[in-house]
Amino acid sequence: MRYAVTLFTGDGIGPEVTAAMVRIVDHVTNGTIDWEPVLAGSTAVAAGLTPLPNAALDSLRRNRIAIKGPLQTPVGKGWRSVNVTLRQEMDLYACVRPVETLPGPAVTRYEAVDLVVIRENTEGLYTGREHEVVPGVIEALKIVTKEASERIMRFSFEHARNNGRKKLTIVHKSSVTPLSDGLFLECAADVAEDYPFLEVETMQLDTLAMELVRDPTRFDMLVMGNLDGDVMSDLCAGLVGGLGLVPGANVGNGHAVFEAVHGTAPDIAGMGVANPIAIILSAELMLRHIGEATAATAVRSAVKQLLLETKVLTRDLGGTASTKELTDELLRLIDLNMEAN
Repeated sequence: MRYAVTLFTGDGIGPEVTAAMVRIVDHVTNGTIDWEPVLAGSTAVAAGLTPLPNAALDSLRRNRIAIKGPLQTPVGKGWRSVNVTLRQEMDLYACVRPVETLPGPAVTRYEAVDLVVIRENTEGLYTGREHEVVPGVIEALKIVTKEASERIMRFSFEHARNNGRKKLTIVHKSSVTPLSDGLFLECAADVAEDYPFLEVETMQLDTLAMELVRDPTRFDMLVMGNLDGDVMSDLCAGLVGGLGLVPGANVGNGHAVFEAVHGTAPDIAGMGVANPIAIILSAELMLRHIGEATAATAVRSAVKQLLLETKVLTRDLGGTASTKELTDELLRLIDLNMEAN
C-alpha cells in the first residue's frame, strides 16, 4: 500500500532534519510513501508567499497526514504562529507528546519517566482574541467550550485505553478561573463515567509543577488546556533530556500532523550538525498512526540502540557526528536488526 504524506520541510535546521527523517522512513517502508514537500514559515515568506500558503493547506486536506519540521515565528512582530494557525485551520484539536526516558548520554536528573501529555489545541488564550481596552491596557480572552472540552477528554480516555495507560491526571487552575477550568473539570468527570477501569485524579497546575520536579515517574497521562499544555509539555521534555529527543503529534478527526517540537536553531542551520532524533521519533508516531507498526518499531528500536550502544552522536548529545553520520548509523542498526530477525 502506498501513502501520500505532506512534508513541511521547515525553517532553519528543518530541511536538514526532515531529509534525515525521509531517509529513515523510506528505508523501513521500502519507499512506499510519496512525499509532497510544501513551504511554510519564513521559508515561504522569503519565496514571496504567505506564512501558511493555501497550497500547503490543500496538500494536507488532500493527504490527511503530514510531518513537519520546525517553523520560525518572529517574536512580537511579523506573523502569527504558523503552528497555531495550522492547528486551528485543520481542527487538530489534540496535541500528543509522549515523554520517555531514553537510554544513553542525555543529561537528565530522572530515570524511568514514561508519561504522555495531551493538550487541548484549539481554545484557551490561543484563540488570539485580545485587544487594547484603553491605551496601556490589553485584554485577552480565554475561551473554553463544553464541546471542545468533552472532545479532548474523550480523545484522552480513548488514548489511554488503546495504549495501555492506567491513570489520567486532569490539570486545571479552577481556584483562579472557576468557570472556565470548572467546565473543563466537569467535562472530565462526565466522560470518566464511561471508563470505570481507568484511574482519574485532578490536580492544580502549580501543584503539578512541584510534583513533576519531585517525582515525574508517578504520572502516567496529563490532560490539560492549551496554554498550560504548551508550557508543561516542554517542561516534561526537559525531564528526559530536552526537546531534541521528544516527538509530537497534532491530531483531529480527519487529519494529523506529526512534528519535531524543538526550534529552528538558526545558529547551526546549514552546518549539517543538527540532531534529527526528535523528528525521526515523530515519524515513528506517524507510522503507527497509518498502521505501519513493524516499521515504527524498527525505527524506535534503532534509536534506542544508537543512544545506548554507539558513540555516533551529534554534539548536543556529547558526540561529534554530523546529521548524516548519525542517520547512516541508524540505517546500519536497522539493517542489522532486520538480519537478526
